[in-house]
Amino acid sequence: MKISKYIFPAILLASLTSCEDLLEEKPKSIVVETFFNTAAEVEAATNGIYSPLRSNNYAVYETTLECQADYAYGRGSWAPLHEYQGFNDANISRVADLWNAFYLSIRNANLIIFNAPKGNAISEADVRKYVAEAKFLRAFNYFQLVRNWAGVPLRTENNMSTEDLAKSTPEQVYALIVADLTEAEQNLPEKAAQAGRPSKWSAKLLLADVYLNLKQFAEARDKADEVIKSAKFSLVPVKTPADYQTNVFGPELASTTEEIFFLKYTRQVAQGNYMLWITNHPSTGLFNFGGAYVVYGQTTDPFYQAWDEKDIRKGLWNKVNIGLGPNTLLSSKFVDKAAVAQNGAGNDDPVYGYADALLIYAEAAGMAGNGPTAAAMEAVNQVRRRAYGLPPTVAAADDYVTANYTAATFQDLVLRERAYEFHYLGKRWLDLKRTGKVKEAIQQSKGITVADKHLLWPIPNSELNFNKALDPGKDQNPGY
Repeated sequence: MKISKYIFPAILLASLTSCEDLLEEKPKSIVVETFFNTAAEVEAATNGIYSPLRSNNYAVYETTLECQADYAYGRGSWAPLHEYQGFNDANISRVADLWNAFYLSIRNANLIIFNAPKGNAISEADVRKYVAEAKFLRAFNYFQLVRNWAGVPLRTENNMSTEDLAKSTPEQVYALIVADLTEAEQNLPEKAAQAGRPSKWSAKLLLADVYLNLKQFAEARDKADEVIKSAKFSLVPVKTPADYQTNVFGPELASTTEEIFFLKYTRQVAQGNYMLWITNHPSTGLFNFGGAYVVYGQTTDPFYQAWDEKDIRKGLWNKVNIGLGPNTLLSSKFVDKAAVAQNGAGNDDPVYGYADALLIYAEAAGMAGNGPTAAAMEAVNQVRRRAYGLPPTVAAADDYVTANYTAATFQDLVLRERAYEFHYLGKRWLDLKRTGKVKEAIQQSKGITVADKHLLWPIPNSELNFNKALDPGKDQNPGY
């Protein structure tokens, strides 16, 4: 099941059709006072929350993060990201577009939260369900904002008409995120009505990730454990890199047992995954619309050299000479040879899958217990076994051994496993930041000292000029 996408201007929302169980968005003009009355109208409006994310923006967001990872580099206008001295004009403009996309999605969520309870022909159960979905997505957007910009204006259903809004502290932003997700996990359905919508398990896993970032390790452990113990998800076994490309990330997949919250794409013009064009090179034959090859790796990097050749995931890096020499690496994680357009690849974006639940649980349990437990080690080993072509839930001779690790070394092990598992999904840079390991990792891998200003993204000038409650001299992030 795939979700197609359209880009919504601020005054447009979506209507729903159920053909082939697809969630299709068709723009229609609305009048707020009359639109949010029936379940169909509210559902159609809810679809509009996804639009700013499912456009090219989320792939650009993940790529911006990946170019800062210790195993990756940016090409062309993206190169300053791997120099770690702050953002140049091109990247300031790039992240300004992301800021706007996140806030547009938040705005559309706020409309649901504010208006759905006023509907005159919608059940209380439907109101709870759609408000929960809107709060899940609002929390998701604020989670991206607070991790990259820190304190930001907190726009909710209660201040939608307020143009001038001061920055809230990171603590205040996180408080709203936790509150939204706590409500979402109570009111979202056990099983998402359609692929691409969140379930209660999506909310629990996102909340686990939030707690991990807040260093509330026991809470993160317990939420991730709820997802694991639900027995509703499992890792897809693989034997080769091609199995990953086809059976885990493939463009033909409707869904898999790993999927918990994915951004869904289809092979339709302007409705596909833009990441394939960003990462591909025309010479690879993996994507038939060329590619921008803006993010790449190098075989000479210590991170890549230390990666076990037996790990099938390493086979998702290919040597491709993009004009930077024969030791250049491009990812082949996403392949679609039958894509219909530059932004028409069918591969879904695995934002949160079962491997996230296992690795969040493992790290949080190890930190909460001042060392790995047997269950935490088993969670890591499940991800690792799959990566070596073994049955994920069957003990193997070369499994990691709990007694060999302390809390600190086990966290390093989990972070390494996360880097292997989630490369090109935009998670490594954020992992290094939340654990305070950015400067150490970048120095070790690239011999570069990361400037402090590079740790946060600049608030866009458009926001500073529009929002008179912000003082550019005081509220802009340091160094900009």
